[in-house]
Amino acid sequence: MIDLKHLRENQAWYEKAFAKKLATVDIPHVLKLDQEHRDLIVKVEEKRAEKNKVSKLIPSLKDTEKQAKIAEMKALDQKLKEAEEHLAVIVAQLKETVDAIPNPPHDSVPEGKTEAESVVVRTVGKIPTFDFKPKDHIELGEALDLIEVEAATKASGARFYYLKNEAVLLEYALVSWLFAKYAAKGFIPVTVPMLVKEQMMYATGFFPAERKEIYHVNPGEDDLFLIGTSEVPLAGLHMFDPIAAEQLPKRYIGFSSCFRREAGSYGKDTKGILRVHQFEKMEMFSYCHPDKSWAEHDYLLSCEEEILTELGLPYHVLNICGGDLGNPAAKKYDCEVYIPSQEKYRELTSSSNCTDFQARRGGIRYKDGEGTHYAHTLNGTAMASTRTLIAILENYQQKDGSVNVPEVLWKYTGFKTIKSKR
Repeated sequence: MIDLKHLRENQAWYEKAFAKKLATVDIPHVLKLDQEHRDLIVKVEEKRAEKNKVSKLIPSLKDTEKQAKIAEMKALDQKLKEAEEHLAVIVAQLKETVDAIPNPPHDSVPEGKTEAESVVVRTVGKIPTFDFKPKDHIELGEALDLIEVEAATKASGARFYYLKNEAVLLEYALVSWLFAKYAAKGFIPVTVPMLVKEQMMYATGFFPAERKEIYHVNPGEDDLFLIGTSEVPLAGLHMFDPIAAEQLPKRYIGFSSCFRREAGSYGKDTKGILRVHQFEKMEMFSYCHPDKSWAEHDYLLSCEEEILTELGLPYHVLNICGGDLGNPAAKKYDCEVYIPSQEKYRELTSSSNCTDFQARRGGIRYKDGEGTHYAHTLNGTAMASTRTLIAILENYQQKDGSVNVPEVLWKYTGFKTIKSKR
């Protein structure tokens, strides 16, 4: 949710910012509703004060005067009721309008309509060269008995999969390694509820914009939603419970299964486990002082890059352009890893600064000696299981069909190489 006072005072900046994000926002209409809302609040408060004043006078009046004042109070009651009803309508209209407004992008976000126009910040690592034709992750998964897609399709439908044997151990080796790494950095490890109330989807900005991507469970009964990222429940840890300023930044590392309908991706990446409905994910979440959130954003990105470097995966960092930036983010970096079978980089992690957008929607505050204030919230992917497995399998494949395991994971896997079982 945006700051309407800031919008009133900086209309030209917002017009430019929304244009960069390719968002259609009728700012004059928003400001008109806002002005009407503020005027009606004053009017309602005046009517209430007037009614209270007359009400207090009545007991001290003579009988002949009382009847006139009672009639006056009834007239005031009717006017107050009409003003309150009008206010309720304007409040609903203003909320519906403001809820659809995205977080304006930071000035450093590049112009552009699609990911192709995002800017490469840096490229790190050496693209592997092979003296054989590299296999894709599905060929490797089938040959090494690691991935089963056909049976999963029969059991659950398209975009589902089974992981088997060393793939399972490798996935949980990544989880164990990363929990140890982040605990050493001072992040609080958390497992989160994977079903949340609608309020949480709204607070984090996934509703109303991305409602079609979220699974709705038992509408009208449980009326819960499956999370697409642990960012959503992690944001609920401090809703309406202000954090002491001296505790900031307060950092969490969450682990959960994630569920996405992929409603807008029909025909895209249908082969394998690159784009699926369910996967495991580790997510960083930071509650931060507004003055330090851009430094915090750089820190979360550095954590992601450290992981990719230690895994020995070649990657580049993208500063995502305005047109490809989601509603909650003021700025986002993606780390894309090179996938040999596709001969291109594909998204593996992302880190976003949502500034005070989620905080305003969810009531997330910090407190200091001067009162309570909206915090800034940031999130970043530590590990998305299926895409990380794809990157490891394809970049570490060997001529004999085996796959080496990154050295940092050896003590967690108990093996250094995945070999054929045939």
